[in-house]
Amino acid sequence: MIKNSTDKTPISYRDAGVDIEAGDALVELIKPFAKRTMRPEVLGGIGGFGSLFAVPKKFKEPILVSGTDGVGTKLKLAFELNKHDTVGIDLVAMSVNDVLVQGAEPLFFLDYFACGKLEVGVAAQVIKGIAEGCEQSGCALVGGETAEMPGMYPAGEYDLAGFAVGCVDKANIIDGSTIKVGDVVLGFASSGAHSNGYSLIRKLIEKSGIDFESDFHGRKFKDVVMAPTKIYVKSLLKLIKALPVKGMAHITGGGITENIPRVLPAGLTAEINVKSWDLPPLFQWLQAQGNIAHSEMYKTFNCGIGMVVIVAREHVSQAKQLLGAASETVYEIGHIRAQKIGEAPTVVV
Repeated sequence: MIKNSTDKTPISYRDAGVDIEAGDALVELIKPFAKRTMRPEVLGGIGGFGSLFAVPKKFKEPILVSGTDGVGTKLKLAFELNKHDTVGIDLVAMSVNDVLVQGAEPLFFLDYFACGKLEVGVAAQVIKGIAEGCEQSGCALVGGETAEMPGMYPAGEYDLAGFAVGCVDKANIIDGSTIKVGDVVLGFASSGAHSNGYSLIRKLIEKSGIDFESDFHGRKFKDVVMAPTKIYVKSLLKLIKALPVKGMAHITGGGITENIPRVLPAGLTAEINVKSWDLPPLFQWLQAQGNIAHSEMYKTFNCGIGMVVIVAREHVSQAKQLLGAASETVYEIGHIRAQKIGEAPTVVV
């Protein structure tokens, strides 16, 4: 039997463990970061119930492209290392790179930051990284949500999610439909493991006992394993404007062998020559620590290739020249051929 409480003491929201002043302080901290990302199409500012954005007039038949993602268990390493300054970049990158492969220009981004108890200093580092990611991709940070939920998360931990919207003219959507035999697969160098495969990475780190502060090919290991996801937006938008791009694949969960097929027409195979680029030291170390088969590596990690672009052979030289001028490291990693009976749509040789 449940008895009614006789204690009539008023209970406030703060009694539940929610720090209202901290939330107000964070809003003020966010504003200057968001201001740096503004575009002329943004109507209003941070703090409203909804964000207003006018579709740029340069689009004749605008199609909106949206994407949402998180950072995954890479956050567990951020908590362990007390390193929160780059996961915001990861968050933006995962969504804007996805939007980009449709041929869309990312326009704006919103974030969701959830924690048990808000630590303003930590949250500010995360938001600063989100703003940095938005600056790198040319999209506006127009708002988001900071949720303080006592009892939902362990002390010192939080979760992140993000949402990006881009725009492309209907006639310019990139969907892979024009890809044909003889086309060339270009691979863009990644900055590390990006934000995928970290459940396995964390297990291998624990197994190895490696010191996060130890030297790893000239850098601290923690900086290598926490390197933020590379954002390819500005260089690829220049490429799309300069020549016909037939297909693009963001190499995320599923690695090279499971992401490229997402843009290939039926009956075609992308043959990838893994000798066309050097496997970066981090992936060599991961493979050795876990005794991971080559086939597993290429369907688990990006293995040094964070983005794939497919173009006609006659455009390869121009593409490489343009991308080199944009400071991208690009490899000719394969070609498109007819698919053999029973063969996978992407094979590594």
